[in-house]
Amino acid sequence: MTETLTDFALGKKIVQEGTLQKVGVVGAGTTGQQIIRLVAKAGIDVVFVDLSEDRVKEIFEALDKQLDEKINRWGLTPGEKRAMLSRIQGSSDFSILKGCNVVIETIHSKKKGTSLEIRREVFKKIEDVVDSKTTIVSNTATLNISEIAEVLKYPQRALGLHFILPVDQVKVVEVVRTNKTDPHNFECISKFMKMVDKELIQVQESPGNISTRMIVPMINEACSILLEGVASVSEIDKTIKHTTGYQTGPFEMADNIGIDKVLKWMENLYNEFGEIRFKPSPIIKRLARAGMVGRESGEGFYLYKNGKRIPKSGDIQHLGRTV
Repeated sequence: MTETLTDFALGKKIVQEGTLQKVGVVGAGTTGQQIIRLVAKAGIDVVFVDLSEDRVKEIFEALDKQLDEKINRWGLTPGEKRAMLSRIQGSSDFSILKGCNVVIETIHSKKKGTSLEIRREVFKKIEDVVDSKTTIVSNTATLNISEIAEVLKYPQRALGLHFILPVDQVKVVEVVRTNKTDPHNFECISKFMKMVDKELIQVQESPGNISTRMIVPMINEACSILLEGVASVSEIDKTIKHTTGYQTGPFEMADNIGIDKVLKWMENLYNEFGEIRFKPSPIIKRLARAGMVGRESGEGFYLYKNGKRIPKSGDIQHLGRTV
């Protein structure tokens, strides 16, 4: 009988039961890319799915530039960059998600209205290709995870996992269990959070969780102060940063998140609770309609070039009267 190295399992990668080896991300926009970098930096293989192979190529180019910036500003070494990129794969085909222990849905739909049906379709596509034990999570901020997960064959595998921007700087992640969530899947996410050096904040299922319900009224109130002519965009931001210790002011935050996304948050929360503090400010609506959604588009409350803020008085000082 001929014996081979395979017979002795030499050269095989031995995977222990319960270990977390591979993470999937569906939707590699601003948030998705930050999650991809976070996972790869932690030494975990990560695969992502996006709309087309051209889009996948664009995402790799964006990740490459982002990591170069980390080298220049934050001391990431070229070797660490190569190692991170070697752990990342992308495709427009959902089958790349096979073998993932965790899959994170982080899509951003530009269609009007709630993204509930779109997220449900994504959940079904994920479940079609992954193992029955795979944990499927949504990064939604204002939708109930139980409503998204009800389309799954195994809804007990689903959780909400809300990363707050900027992902590499905010230490906490909001985690939402449904009344069906299996302890095994919650334990999987707990382990994942430790591996990426994040603190898990467990919240009861409620649209907006903690962070979004706090952020939305602050942005709305900042818009009211601006409309009343009390102060400029930059003056309001500077005051909030220096008096609260926040890393960004409300307008910087809106630009970083994406004003179109902020508008959806506001609409979802207003529809859910009917409270005036969640009703979208006219400025938010006007900017979103004009395509001035912040850093990604090059213009929002501030002006940007290649994703970087332009210093030249930087903000649109009389935004409330001119937009």
